[in-house]
Amino acid sequence: MSDRNGSAGAGRHAVVVGGGIGGLSAAVGLHRLGWRVTVLERADRMRESGAGISLLTNAQRALDRLGVGDAVRALSATMDPGGEGLRAASGRRLQRPADPAFLRERGLSIIVLPRPDLHGTLRAALPEASLHTGADVTEVTDVTDGARVSYRTEGGERTVHGDMVVAADGTFSRIRSARWPQVPPPVYSGHSVWRGIAEGCDGSAEPGGSTWGRGREFGRMPLAADRVYWFAVANLPEGVRYPDEHAQVRERFGSWHDPIPALIAATPPDRVLRHDVFELAQPLPSYVSGRVVMLGDAAHAMTSDLGQGACQALEDSAVLCSVLAAEADIPRALAGYDELRRPRSQAIVEASRRMGELKLNERRLELLVRNVKLRIAPPRAGQKGVAGVGDWHPPALPEPVPVPEPAGPVSTRRP
Repeated sequence: MSDRNGSAGAGRHAVVVGGGIGGLSAAVGLHRLGWRVTVLERADRMRESGAGISLLTNAQRALDRLGVGDAVRALSATMDPGGEGLRAASGRRLQRPADPAFLRERGLSIIVLPRPDLHGTLRAALPEASLHTGADVTEVTDVTDGARVSYRTEGGERTVHGDMVVAADGTFSRIRSARWPQVPPPVYSGHSVWRGIAEGCDGSAEPGGSTWGRGREFGRMPLAADRVYWFAVANLPEGVRYPDEHAQVRERFGSWHDPIPALIAATPPDRVLRHDVFELAQPLPSYVSGRVVMLGDAAHAMTSDLGQGACQALEDSAVLCSVLAAEADIPRALAGYDELRRPRSQAIVEASRRMGELKLNERRLELLVRNVKLRIAPPRAGQKGVAGVGDWHPPALPEPVPVPEPAGPVSTRRP
């Protein structure tokens, strides 16, 4: 986002509800546009737990538009989309790697870094005074030329007025429920994800890759500083928890092909994270209600099967800031955001759901057929899918209006 647009939001105030990656990235972009931003985070302090996070080219371009792309890359390792390709649990190859020439032509890559590092980079790009923790938003009310946000703190009830409210309050968004009560809440996808970081591994030698088994998946990605990020997915009943989650990963994936057992063994047991995956099965009819705009998981919670949850939140933020830089009228700008974001993000929600159904299938005959099709499919089929998601660009920013040159010499003599 060019600094030439730094005055586009002068005198305007945005209230951002939610201090996750989506909320912070929107706040960063608006701050660079000249908006005053107030970020309200329910947790008692700004922090982001998590293992690793991967960002395809579309998210990297969004970060560039928001002005923090280089800072994030400096903390990241880089890999080709798909890594070394797709394997079965035995190690047998199911799908070859993408053609490097195709990836170079499209500029497609994945950067991988610890999730807290991305969160911290976004926080560092904001004035500390704009971040408010322990702020539990209770109501968002439409008022003339904006919205009023009521929230609860240890000190009591407070309100703040914004010319616009960015609802980035996550998968189980209260604001979404209040604005669109007819839309059912997110549903459990049927699978759960473990995540961890293997220490003391040569990340530079890890090409990354994915392995599919019967109702299970294991993915691995390089990190900087001799670490490897991994995730493991399995079909499980909702809410099931185990006293030792690390042992559960070892039990389910420890006999799979190398280097999977070694990566699990090199992960500190107390740092294995686990969460159930939920998705918004019924899409929202709009991402805008008055001066309230939905963003990230609050707008389009999706499964992790395409690795696009955070990427789409970053796209949302870049597009929101682009349309506000191009259009001074906030309602018209928000209508443009909805028009640009809803079709693409909702299509990716559906594509992610279909991918989960494909790779986490448990029916033996269907698995055999699937694996045969994967082995004989030409590489261009997978490459087309990666390009359809990753080869995305934020909307073009408006060109600055040229200042006309004087028609002739200007006299400095006083009459």
